[in-house]
Amino acid sequence: MSAFKARAVTRDIQGLPALKALGLLDFYPQKAARFVSKTLKSAIANAENNNSLNPETLVVKEAVVGEAPTIKRFRPRARGSASPIMKRTCHIRIVVAEAAEQPVSKKKKATAKRGKAANSKKEAATKE
Repeated sequence: MSAFKARAVTRDIQGLPALKALGLLDFYPQKAARFVSKTLKSAIANAENNNSLNPETLVVKEAVVGEAPTIKRFRPRARGSASPIMKRTCHIRIVVAEAAEQPVSKKKKATAKRGKAANSKKEAATKE
């Protein structure tokens, strides 16, 4: 499998909860989704057995696909010529980690900023 084809799948699962990413990969029509799914299952099992982590708390921190050696073959063509066939391979690396605290939603951030701005205006008015 070429790295280019596998990267399209891994790009979509980065940052998702691990079990949700597994469920999502089941519905991908690409062949690469099977290989990525297999690698993700292995990463979850390693985290569970080696580090005693709970699979429900895991998040796909990093999903990287790198190129591996290319196997070169030749196909016979007309008039005794040949054309090259490059059988590309790739390395799939998935890192899972425990989920950090839930980030503050955008609404809460916006209201917090407005509140700070209003407080600073009141302070400026009282200082003068």
